[in-house]
Amino acid sequence: MTGRPEWTRQPDLASRRVGGSVLWANDELFAERENLIKPAPPEFQRWSFGHKGQIYDGWETRRRREPGRDQAIVRLGLPGVVSGVIVDTTFFTGNYPPFASVEALAVDGYPSPAELSEMDWTTIVPHASLTGDAENFFPVGSARRHTHVRLTICPDGGVARFRVHGTPVADPRLLDLGSLDLAALENGARIVEASNMFYASPGNLISPGFAAVMGEGWETARRRDDGNDWVIVELAAEGVPRLAELDTTHFKGNAPGWAALSGRRDGSWFEVLPRTRLQPDTRHRFLIEDSRELTHLRLDIYPDGGMARLRLYGALTAAGRETLTTRFHQTT
Repeated sequence: MTGRPEWTRQPDLASRRVGGSVLWANDELFAERENLIKPAPPEFQRWSFGHKGQIYDGWETRRRREPGRDQAIVRLGLPGVVSGVIVDTTFFTGNYPPFASVEALAVDGYPSPAELSEMDWTTIVPHASLTGDAENFFPVGSARRHTHVRLTICPDGGVARFRVHGTPVADPRLLDLGSLDLAALENGARIVEASNMFYASPGNLISPGFAAVMGEGWETARRRDDGNDWVIVELAAEGVPRLAELDTTHFKGNAPGWAALSGRRDGSWFEVLPRTRLQPDTRHRFLIEDSRELTHLRLDIYPDGGMARLRLYGALTAAGRETLTTRFHQTT
């Protein structure tokens, strides 16, 4: 969308879709804290009243009658370096908080909310003014890897969504570097370029888990020429693939007819998987013959259509292991 900061193109590290969770909030009388990280945009239904008033698609606390502030703690589904946050007050007009701040923290394991509250948090968005019924964008300058964020609103009110955009940074201690998905977002891969993203983002291709619906995949517009659509992935690090998965689940009348994979390390592209026939609504798995080292993967679909997921399983090279490990230690 025109006018949005460039960092909003990066993955939402806090989204429920990638495993994020709202661990705790000190108050959620009017609307539940879990709404903060729902992937879908907020909605509003007039006259949808419950026993506590209008039901909002967001997190809303009671009106304070004493000094204080309200807080919510989010565990990131994808730990990483935060580039910016969005405090979205859409549909909150007379009941939005006038101010907010955000803190972050990196911790191993799975501490409880009580334990997290006792730890040393780093401020990544200082006390800032909010506008009601709007997305409030705040860039973040920290280059550190974080696992949790804490949203503070002053003094009370409602927030529809809380987006935490950034770059995932995998912990190599939790990975088998000899056998992993080289193209996985959670391992550090990213989309570099795509020919078309009319219906859905190509970033969905490398997201964790299975696509629950068609809209959680990548789908292009219908082509009216002789070309084809494609997407380029920068892998988590240099590796040698052994198995590719091309998943057209949920795409029935709009799956590509064929697909091909190409790889690149330093120079020109080379064939990884020749042009191959695809079936609709199917997880296709292909052994990679005569594997070569690569750092980038290109998926070509013919002529257009939708794909739920793209996986590339293999082993990191020695250089790839060093890259992934160095990335982690440079941000911790």
